[in-house]
Amino acid sequence: MLQYVIAEHPFFVATTAVYAASAAFYAAAWRSTRAFVGQAATGLMAIALVLNTGLIAQRWVDAGRAPFKSLFESLVFFALCVALVYVFFEFIYRTRVFGVPAALLALGCMGYALAKWDAEIVKLPPALQSPWFVPHVMVYFVGYAAVAIAFTLAIIQLLAPRVPVVQKLLSARAGTIMSGKPLDVETMSYELVRFGFALLTIGLLVGSVWAKSAWGDFWVWDPKENWSLVTWLVYGGYLHLRRVRGWRGDKGAWLLIAGFAVVMFTYLGMHLLPTAEESAHVYTQ
Repeated sequence: MLQYVIAEHPFFVATTAVYAASAAFYAAAWRSTRAFVGQAATGLMAIALVLNTGLIAQRWVDAGRAPFKSLFESLVFFALCVALVYVFFEFIYRTRVFGVPAALLALGCMGYALAKWDAEIVKLPPALQSPWFVPHVMVYFVGYAAVAIAFTLAIIQLLAPRVPVVQKLLSARAGTIMSGKPLDVETMSYELVRFGFALLTIGLLVGSVWAKSAWGDFWVWDPKENWSLVTWLVYGGYLHLRRVRGWRGDKGAWLLIAGFAVVMFTYLGMHLLPTAEESAHVYTQ
């Protein structure tokens, strides 16, 4: 399989390789005192983002439809969303410290896509042939990418006071942090969740309108719909508890980790449910 992909799909291989190189340079920037190392890491992430966009565009042209049908296609798109959200995150917060987990997330998506390789192009079923399909998927996956990065920050938040090397990374200056301001990891993850929650809300509303046009009702109790609602409630609960009940520190971080576990089950675990075959939204391959 690997030899086939290398020979027949060099674009996919190049995108994956650049994500890996970006992760390596971000890791090197943790120790390097040379600005070039961090700049190269950012540049490689930007190149990977461009290549990933080209990969999606190529598939879109070849298929004659949005390439979001199969699990393989969605994983490639998820990698793109993670890279896109991270690049904006790095620009806003002026730090490269979190480049490694972000690059590894994108690389993991590409690796899993390789494991679930499905280069065959198939037509969309009637339920997905809707103008609401593309905005629904795009909004949701960008939201998923935001909470995925928040998940990595929550892990770092929990590790920092317990693992000296992590705390040292957060206080580093040379080659990693582009400004001298201290890093407030908890606030960063909170802002990411606020952004992601807004997109999850829009995605839920768009999905309801889509359900109305496709099945005649705003809510049809599809398994994927139900778990999308659970995801929305978990993150809505986090935002409420943090602001009203003072759920900060470790409790908030653990809730973000639990929330991302729900996201992953909603995305990848639906086929385990006994009612999965009844769903038009569950990835079967």
